[in-house]
This record gives sequence, structure tokens and C-alpha cells, in this order.
Amino acid sequence: MIKAPFRRIVTGHDASGKSVILEDAPPPRVARIGGELGPIFYEVWNTRETPARIDRASGEPHEDGIVLAPPKHGTRIRVLDVPPEDERLESLSAEQARAHFAEVGAAEASTHQDSGSRHALMHRTETIDYGIVLEGEITLIMDEGETVVRAGDIVVQRGTNHGWANRSGKNCRIAFILIDGEFDADLAR
Repeated sequence: MIKAPFRRIVTGHDASGKSVILEDAPPPRVARIGGELGPIFYEVWNTRETPARIDRASGEPHEDGIVLAPPKHGTRIRVLDVPPEDERLESLSAEQARAHFAEVGAAEASTHQDSGSRHALMHRTETIDYGIVLEGEITLIMDEGETVVRAGDIVVQRGTNHGWANRSGKNCRIAFILIDGEFDADLAR
């Protein structure tokens, strides 16, 4: 079993309206996606609407499994531990890449083609994602260009086709806050 090495602290209100700590434990949903090559997903929280409902103590809305995108009109925060890449990722076919994303309900997000793709796990989602590198480093790959993102750096990913490559030889821990979005007509597929 994978154990989350950080705490999820959830606050709320008691019956008299005073602030209280409702939960203080590791995130309850943790899974490795994509087999031994894939990252470990630590699902921290999701919301189902904007504005998000704030009540006394309802808790996180229930979800089965791990889902890549946030709920429609909602948000999601997760932490990923991304292991260093090895040569097996280079030989991933387009079908295998789609299967990787299908594990998180997003086969259609994969944009990998058997030839011409810049990275096997290139993908595009209809979201705004804030990515904050907590430790290590990772390379953000775009259709044109790439950049190394290091601990403390923040990426604002705006529905663009992209991939993440850990070429550092060490684990990279990155937090993502995902916000449901909608493409302008000229950017929709």
C-alpha cells in the first residue's frame, strides 16, 4: 500500500459556528497510475461548483477512483510524485498512451501520435492548472519549446497541449490545482 507522506488538514465549523479542524490525516485516495513508470497521485480535495459551497462539515464530495480533470464547474487539488523517466517511456505507442490516460478517465486527453510527438504523455485538457514544484525538478514540454521547472517555480497551464518529463534522475513532487475551463471556439478541437 502507498502511504501519503504529508497531511491533509480540513477545517470547518462546529454547531455554534466556531472554526474547528475536521480532519488531520494523509489524503485518503492515493494511487500509482500507469504502472511502475507512472506517477503516484495523492488526491487532496475537489469541489463541484463555483462558487464553492461552504457549510459546517460536509466533507469532500465523494469520487470513485482517480479522475484527471476537475468536476464540471469545479476544482481539484492533487500532489504527484513523478519518478525519473527511463527508456521504456520512449517506446510507448499512441494506443498505450491513451490507455495510460484512460486509467484516470481521460483517454481523449492524450495527443501522442506514433510519430512526431515531442513526448509520449503529451496531453490537453479543458482546464486552467496551477502547477507548483515542491521538490526536485521536471521539464514542461510544449508543442514549441520546453523549460525546466524547479522547486518553488509555478506553472500556469492554460489548456495547452503539454507533457511532463522527469529527466533529473530523482523524484519530483508537484502540486496541481485544476480549475474547470471552457475553450474559446477557435481553440476547441
